[in-house]
Amino acid sequence: MTAMTLRASAAAALAAAVAVLVTGGQAAAAPVPQPQTATAENRAAAHEAAAAPDTLATLSRFFAREGKVSVAAAQPRVEAEVTPVSYLSPDFVAGKAGAPVARLEFLASAAVSSDGQKAALWTAKTGAGWQVVNIATGDDEFRYARLGAEKLPGGTVFREPQIDAWYVARGDRVLPLDEDAARAVGDRGTTLAGYRTRVTGLYGDKLPGSAYAEGGRAGGFADGAGAGEPGGPGGVPAAVGAGAGALALGAGGAVVLLRRRRVRVA
Repeated sequence: MTAMTLRASAAAALAAAVAVLVTGGQAAAAPVPQPQTATAENRAAAHEAAAAPDTLATLSRFFAREGKVSVAAAQPRVEAEVTPVSYLSPDFVAGKAGAPVARLEFLASAAVSSDGQKAALWTAKTGAGWQVVNIATGDDEFRYARLGAEKLPGGTVFREPQIDAWYVARGDRVLPLDEDAARAVGDRGTTLAGYRTRVTGLYGDKLPGSAYAEGGRAGGFADGAGAGEPGGPGGVPAAVGAGAGALALGAGGAVVLLRRRRVRVA
């Protein structure tokens, strides 16, 4: 049986805070500051932004974009639980002493439509306050958080966006949570030192300030602008393999960029 991999997501950034540029099939967005911690206060603020009327209106259009359900019938609901989402840290890649393997990138809330479609609302604190900065199809953020907690309780679940791989790390162990991660580090995972050697070899010359980053090429870490991924001034993970799609107007004048994210189709 063959499997086809599709990538589908919609990146949304406030027009007042984030400039979206689509050139030659690629998208670049100004960085969004990462929340420093996932405190109860931050989680509450993120949920309020995710469940706001304007956000729900945008969600209705998002779920109706392929004609699976009408805008009026979508009736999206946002779950109360907010999940912190971490990505591979540029400081870890650079080998900085004491740097954790991952850094908090955004807080995510799960949304579900009346016909069962799922989406993740990415929220971050911008100059205008807590805002939804991205809407992505599926439930990766929540599914891998649960899987990581089961596989390595108390560990840090994180994504290596360059290859769309999910891991969980605790102590000296880094374990894979999906097929991409297993291909990278093996089914049994690797040591933290082994993982650092791997990512430093792959991305160490692509960090902010490098010739690679100055050239604006995707695949490593971009400085100042990422390929549809939120991130901070220290370096934004650049996703690869996702072509730009249609642009639409979202809530509050936000720009919505339709993109493709992984979904398995048998």
